[in-house]
Amino acid sequence: MKITVLDGHTLNPNDLTWNTLQALGECQIYERTTPEEVIKRSKDSDIILTNKVLITKEIITQLPNLKYIGVLATGYNVIDLNEASRRGIVVTNIPNYSTDSVAQMVFSQILHFAQNINIHAQSVSSGEWSNSIDFSYQLTPQTELSGKTLGIIGFGKIGQKVAQIGLAFGMQIIFHNRSKKATQINAQQTTLEEVLTQSDYISINCPLTIENKEFINKKTLNLMKPSAFLINTGRGPLINEKDLAEALNMGIIAGAGLDVLSAEPPQKDNPLLSAKNCYITPHIAWATKEARTRCLQIAVDNLKAFLNGKPINMVN
Repeated sequence: MKITVLDGHTLNPNDLTWNTLQALGECQIYERTTPEEVIKRSKDSDIILTNKVLITKEIITQLPNLKYIGVLATGYNVIDLNEASRRGIVVTNIPNYSTDSVAQMVFSQILHFAQNINIHAQSVSSGEWSNSIDFSYQLTPQTELSGKTLGIIGFGKIGQKVAQIGLAFGMQIIFHNRSKKATQINAQQTTLEEVLTQSDYISINCPLTIENKEFINKKTLNLMKPSAFLINTGRGPLINEKDLAEALNMGIIAGAGLDVLSAEPPQKDNPLLSAKNCYITPHIAWATKEARTRCLQIAVDNLKAFLNGKPINMVN
């Protein structure tokens, strides 16, 4: 079996080992692959592993040996599933590998807004504390999370982990989910409107669908408290970025912490890059070493199961 990894760099920027994958067959690993290089690099491959490289119908039709596509992520919208299925190609993804890491990023953003450690640390480094006549000073309000309402949109494994952490801080948890969600967690399921109007912090943890694209927009942002903060570690297109930038600049909401954008990397004119009190990280919530180690191991387990005739984590 010939195995080709098209874009291995983000999963393994040389701090993990590919040994367990390489043991399964002839393995060629590329750090990055442009759209123009996909067919040339994959033409003799039985197995392709991809993270963000698109495998379109046009590409699949030109790869006669292809039997398996492993997506090195949870989302699999980079694959033409219909064409893969039509040709009997198995497609798998990597579920549940980054739950703890993504929930941790949500609270990194929440705690940032609650206490603004960076601003105060920079102030001390610049000499402001040394020159102060007081033993203590605040450049921004210091906020206690206990008693605040955390609204979660999407109550899958990540949303539930976020809720558990919020409860540990003494927060009140409400959530909206597209279907009824039975849970042992002390959280109340409610409407989207209720989450938007009542929450002090809102965490978006739902998948992207045709129905919810840009559901955060001018109308829904105007339902939020002016003191509320929006956190998105889900998918960038869940938010209308122009509307969010305007809401931040006009003080309609207090701030936003985003780990995902509609286009990645973003265009230089993306209005959120210069929006007031908007803190953007480069899609790293999933990328702790621990999460990436799990991702790679699940990818190997998926491929082993396929080679043994009992595929797991299939998405087609």
